[in-house]
Amino acid sequence: MKLLISNDDGIAALGIRTLANCLAQAGHDVTVVCPDRERSATGHGLTLHQPIRAEIIESVFHPAVNAWACDGTPSDCVKLALWALLDSPPDLVVSGINQGANLGTEILYSGTVSAAMEGIIEGIPSVALSLTSHTCKDFQPAADFAKILLDQIAAKPIPELMLLNVNIPAVKWSEIAGVTITRQGVRRYVDVFDKRIDPRGKTYYWLTGEVLEDVEPPSDLNLPENVPTDVHVIRKNYISITPLQYNLTYAGGVNQLSEWEFKLT
Repeated sequence: MKLLISNDDGIAALGIRTLANCLAQAGHDVTVVCPDRERSATGHGLTLHQPIRAEIIESVFHPAVNAWACDGTPSDCVKLALWALLDSPPDLVVSGINQGANLGTEILYSGTVSAAMEGIIEGIPSVALSLTSHTCKDFQPAADFAKILLDQIAAKPIPELMLLNVNIPAVKWSEIAGVTITRQGVRRYVDVFDKRIDPRGKTYYWLTGEVLEDVEPPSDLNLPENVPTDVHVIRKNYISITPLQYNLTYAGGVNQLSEWEFKLT
């Protein structure tokens, strides 16, 4: 398959190097276009008021991998690749492997998920991959699963345009309990700002949010019964695959608000 790989951890991240090299060695046609530095939690930001520059990167990845480092956001990287750097569209956009989970409401902030989301906005099925640890450096199990997932997609193509948000537990391959199709959960955070004083005596704030609780999301009448949430299955060492789309319309809200009456005169 022809693959476009990006991330939000930057060109020097071990996760993207492990992923790109593993997939290139498996025979895929791999192009990497990713930020030149860490751009985590940038969401779906785009650069509009300054130029975007991309530099060819050599001697970092497998020799078969073509790579660029871009000074924009993760979404910039994918958009630039699709419209300027690639000679033809890829079969799949892959983002990751992220250092840290992207579960529940975290996906709204995630640069990893946003890079993949840019793919489906442009009509290309996409996958976001995250290792659920901020400290574990063994990305090989996640890369090995990415290879298995791509084989599955090649054998049974994704039936509709969607993004697969994949979270892999940070355990040994032998400890992974299985693979589960999930729905998005809800994670609530305590957003703590640490107030500090810089060397010139000026006040600044450092955001240090912590997970407070995992909350059961509202039921969706369009989903089959008993579909587990991503945040729950990860605790049991299952790989979580959550299908996502970019249309955020709340169908239940449309039905409920249709009963409202507005008198404009």
